[in-house]
Parts: sequence; C-alpha cells; structure tokens
Amino acid sequence: MKRALVTGGSGALGRVIAQRLADAGHHVQARRGMDVALGVVAEIRQTGGSATAVQFDVVDPGATEAALARLLVDGPIQIVVNNAGIHDDAVMPGMAREQWSRVIDVSLNGFFNVTQPLLMPMIRTRWGRVISVSSVSAILGNQGQVNYAAAKAGLHGATRSLALELASRGITVNAVAPGIIESPMTDKVFTDEIIKRLVPMKRAGRPEEVAELVEFLASDRAAYITGQVISINGGMI
Repeated sequence: MKRALVTGGSGALGRVIAQRLADAGHHVQARRGMDVALGVVAEIRQTGGSATAVQFDVVDPGATEAALARLLVDGPIQIVVNNAGIHDDAVMPGMAREQWSRVIDVSLNGFFNVTQPLLMPMIRTRWGRVISVSSVSAILGNQGQVNYAAAKAGLHGATRSLALELASRGITVNAVAPGIIESPMTDKVFTDEIIKRLVPMKRAGRPEEVAELVEFLASDRAAYITGQVISINGGMI
C-alpha cells in the first residue's frame, strides 16, 4: 500500500480525489481544516479505504516541514497531489498587493513547501508521483484572475522542470488543468447558458472525471507519462 498526500483534500475536488486514490488501494492523508478533513477520512473508511487527516498551513514553510517530518516517520509518501489553491479575484488595476501575494503563496509557494521535503524519501524508493492541479485559466488566461493564472502557470514550468530532474529516478511529475468543474463555487458563477457558450461539450465537468485522471497518473499505468500538463475541459482548448 503506497501512501498518498492530497492537499486541499476536503474541497469539492480534493475530496473526490482522496476517495478515488483510497479506492485504488492507497493510504491517503487528507490535508485541510481538521474538522472537514476528518469528515473525508470517515467517508473513506466507511467504504473500506485507509486514510488519516493532517493539518498544516501550506504557506508556512516551518509548519509544513514539521508536519511532513511527522508523517515521514511512518515511511515515504510516494504520491503527492498538490490541490491546495485559492481565488482572490480582481482586475489587476484594482488588485491589492495582498491579493496577489496570497494566491501566489498558496498555489506556487505551497507547491514547493509541500513537495520539496518529500522528494529525497521518494527518490530512495525509486518510485513516485507528483501531480499538481492547475486550471484552464493558466492556459487561456481569464479576466480578473491575473494572480490565479500566474500562480497556476508557474506550476506548469515547475512541473516540466522537476520532471526532468526526477525522470531517471522512476518518479513522474505532471499537472492536470481542469476547466469548469461542478462545485458549489462554480455553480454560483457559471449558469447553464454561460457553460453552453464556453464549453463545446455544453456541460460542466464532474469532479469524478478529474479524479479518474489523477488516479491514472498516480498509477503504474502512467509510468511513461511525465512533464505534461493535461487539460480536462470539455474541449475549451
């Protein structure tokens, strides 16, 4: 049984990713607010899966390193899903510096804070999967999301470069870039009319569809796929 860490593991998408990895036979550590993460863990255990909850702030390097050190006592984490991310939207002429910094900190600095301490233990096993959840905004751009698009696009460059560094060690590094995916947040923003106009398939994606892709990339079946940014967006690009 391989150990997996899913950051943002109790959000609409992270919850389903965590469940899918558990269904595939991995022990899942779900990171988010402890109360919510414990709910995800309970759901996984009810279906026969193995999971524990972990809490730390991905923006805080010291707290993240300490939390990961405690997890590594039980062995290496060989699957990392960097799903933590936030929106703080505003057009750039009216964007506060704090809005820029907060979004960059969670998505991009959080990727480093979480992934870097896990790499050497992963390398020693000569098997690993690093998967980051990006966004169609990083590829197409989106008005009011210069900060979010910049953070997620930064993940694309980091993904490709880290893939080159780890390819000979049996570790793959990829990113998944969803489009409009069903969630309480997107339901408030995208009406059926807007979705039909933006998405050639005329519907929003389901979290389960993204989770299936993530689970595939985390499996032995995807051993020859690395350094890729894979879009899952119903044909938007």
